[in-house]
Amino acid sequence: MINFVDTHCHMHEADYALPKKEARARANAAGVTKIICVGTDVKTSQEAIRYANKTDDTWATIGLHPHDAKLGQKTYDALSTLLPEKSVVGIGECGLDFYYNYSSKKDQIAALEFQMQLALDNNLPMVFHVRDGFDDFWPVYDSFSGIRGVVHSFSASNKELKQVLKRDLYVGLNGIMTFTKDQNQLEAAKIVPLEKLLLETDTPFLTPKPLRGTINESKNISVIGAFLAELRGEDLSELAYVTSANAQSLFGLK
Repeated sequence: MINFVDTHCHMHEADYALPKKEARARANAAGVTKIICVGTDVKTSQEAIRYANKTDDTWATIGLHPHDAKLGQKTYDALSTLLPEKSVVGIGECGLDFYYNYSSKKDQIAALEFQMQLALDNNLPMVFHVRDGFDDFWPVYDSFSGIRGVVHSFSASNKELKQVLKRDLYVGLNGIMTFTKDQNQLEAAKIVPLEKLLLETDTPFLTPKPLRGTINESKNISVIGAFLAELRGEDLSELAYVTSANAQSLFGLK
């Protein structure tokens, strides 16, 4: 069986609409051997940790999504208390989202800076969410030294991809690639170096074709992997093997 790592999943959240045990069994049956559950605020970070602690081959990240950056210092402090948990392998999902602007630009940048320092202080990789914000993201990123991580749900063009790769970051691709009509996104997906590529579902969001209209599950990483292998002209087994090795290297999965 071909094995995959789902590097970005939210199935740990209390309102996940499918029975978790059954969804995880379907993922395992589809060859998903490892899953990273990603926090977006204190509550979901705690849920990720609890789920990871009781589920084999599962890890957690803790973070504050740019949508909730306005929550401020009390949330920063609460996130910091979660760091000793053994299942925590990364910081994020964090970044800049100027598409929705649910939090101000100032608050988003402050939250991003806090989490970048937290990652450096604890030698952890980061999970970045950047939407319509790369021009402001790079100056913040470049003001720190030694940051490593992944740009999650990458759906930009070759221009942005070059900047990501220039900084030796990984690129997370998901179901968006199966239904996008933007040829620039597909062209960028074709040229991500295999050694910098990660696969993710972003469950329960971004269900890939031909399953649109259903709740996304981790098992669908196999659908995403098959689509990308065909798009990129690569063998699926090789793509799965290398992307899984990339995930294990970046996040220290054992």
